[in-house]
Amino acid sequence: MLSDDLPSAASLGLAALVHLATTDSTMDAVHRLAEQGAPAGTLVVADYQARGRGRAGKVWASETSAGLWLTLLERPTDSTSSGVLALRIGMAVADALGPFVDGHIRLKWPNDVFVEGKLAGILVEARWREATIDWVAIGIGVNMRMPFGEVTASCVGPNVTRAALLTALIPALRVAAQQSGHLSTAELQSWDDHDLARGRRIVSPIPGIVLGIAADGALRVRGADGKSTVSVSSGSMVFADAVGETRTSAIT
Repeated sequence: MLSDDLPSAASLGLAALVHLATTDSTMDAVHRLAEQGAPAGTLVVADYQARGRGRAGKVWASETSAGLWLTLLERPTDSTSSGVLALRIGMAVADALGPFVDGHIRLKWPNDVFVEGKLAGILVEARWREATIDWVAIGIGVNMRMPFGEVTASCVGPNVTRAALLTALIPALRVAAQQSGHLSTAELQSWDDHDLARGRRIVSPIPGIVLGIAADGALRVRGADGKSTVSVSSGSMVFADAVGETRTSAIT
């Protein structure tokens, strides 16, 4: 058990805060609670995750004292916002963590948070009842120190506590989860202000140059022909310079 004290559920505006010394993953713990009828605003925080995960089954290192590992349960009433929820959560995380890092926080579509290296990861999983969302599990991992053996990561500043991070994060996450519809003009501008990829050449999910995102959350890419614009709604982004190609200049 870590020595830091976590805030109360009431102080965070939550229905419940479940603090686990160890779990398989906070995401799985929240799904189990949701199946048992847990209300929106139930938060699970773990000191250690044995099988913390990200998108596409990727593993998230979740050592004790190394970070903040959490999943928040919400029950949205508007299913139309599901396609942009991870992006809204990303923007909320970027704004909330800004005071705890040196440097400008960047967002990588669809779910990664960077400073110089990766600072936080986001995973949003929905469970549906026919055409209606029954619940969403919003999982976030934030590095509080550099992961062992990882040279491309970032972390929050020294002496930052989980309590401080939760106090900043949770109200912002809850507001983001309650928004409806596609991204607004203001939200698109906010994403653009944080966009790690705009103007960069990528090789996945399709080859081309990133132009930004659309209101429905799709990634907009100038195609390999240099003329067409393609919208991509799923996949993982891989930069061309990560596989030996040259980074392009920013597009305005």
